[in-house]
Amino acid sequence: MKLTFLGSGGGRFATISQKRMTGGFRIDDFGGKNYQIDPGPGALVRSYQFGVNPTKIDGIFISHSHTDHYNDAEILIEAMTRGMTKNNGIIMGGKTIFENYQRWGPAISNYHKSNSKNLILTPGKIARFPGFTIKGTATRHGDPTGVGFQMENNGFKISYTADTEYFDELPKHHKNADILIGSVLRPGERSIRGHMCTSNFIDIVEQVKPSLAIMTHFGFKMIAANPVEEAIRVSKKTGVRTLAAFDGMRVDINEKYPERSKMIRLKDRFANRLKQEEVYSLNFKSKSNKNRNNKKNNYDKSN
Repeated sequence: MKLTFLGSGGGRFATISQKRMTGGFRIDDFGGKNYQIDPGPGALVRSYQFGVNPTKIDGIFISHSHTDHYNDAEILIEAMTRGMTKNNGIIMGGKTIFENYQRWGPAISNYHKSNSKNLILTPGKIARFPGFTIKGTATRHGDPTGVGFQMENNGFKISYTADTEYFDELPKHHKNADILIGSVLRPGERSIRGHMCTSNFIDIVEQVKPSLAIMTHFGFKMIAANPVEEAIRVSKKTGVRTLAAFDGMRVDINEKYPERSKMIRLKDRFANRLKQEEVYSLNFKSKSNKNRNNKKNNYDKSN
């Protein structure tokens, strides 16, 4: 099994600036299936940039109706369904992904829902499918119907908090997770409404006690503080190996010993495409002026 981070940024300002990429992450070969999680802006492009095939997905999970989590969902649904020509895959998420609720949603159109199974998740709801089980987990965030999840295959569990502030019952929703992935927007103890900070993540990791913890969805202040240093702080405090996600990070999961999982940096396939000769010359304007001068001289000589 592999986890691939197509972005490690989150929040509106990191998204607008692309200070960190915002394509969410993928879970590959989980019970033989591949899942795209929270495909925010750039998920499609980053898939190609880091060498993963967006047509090779079997399910898409969207936690809530904020653009940094659902922006690329429809195009990835089209990839999953071969351009909406095949009935394939499953779309999972909170209520406002599929329906209107108060001032939220729907995040995806009826057309894009039509060729895949649709699963509205609520906290505590468990759905069973061939190859995996998924349970909705509670969040406290702007979208009141937002959910995280805990996925299980053959007793191995991955939990994702999605965007949420810390609350006392939160660790119970992620109990027994082997891998815990948390959206941690801010460093230190500087939490804001609807989001966790590092200290909040320490609290949940101490109670859940996963074998491996991963922090992602970083805002401006977390990026400035250095997410790696914050992850080291979590590791020292909890005794749980904790990684700070980065753009293009892949984690090859050792399901027997998750704490021994291997982290690698994926090759940026776009970086090698831009060759010097493909860049317009900075002397283009002066060259044009020279040509005009030559034409003028030729005209003068002929008269």
